[in-house]
Amino acid sequence: MSAENNRVEEARAMERIVNATKQVQTAFTALQAHFPPEGDGRPSQMALQTFDAALQELEEAQASFDTMLNDLFDGNR
Repeated sequence: MSAENNRVEEARAMERIVNATKQVQTAFTALQAHFPPEGDGRPSQMALQTFDAALQELEEAQASFDTMLNDLFDGNR
């Protein structure tokens, strides 16, 4: 892969992390609405699943970026 393609791939990986972080933030805000003072302390299953899925995507995005970064440090990129 060319250096230019590597940079594009790295930028996309970083964008994925940024987008996943925003999704976690949005899901967390929605989850907070289920707790006092607004809510009754019982979040919906959908809110919990959405938050869990957002966290999972963030973890996967970070792992993917870490792999890429390790390759870069090892001289494989």
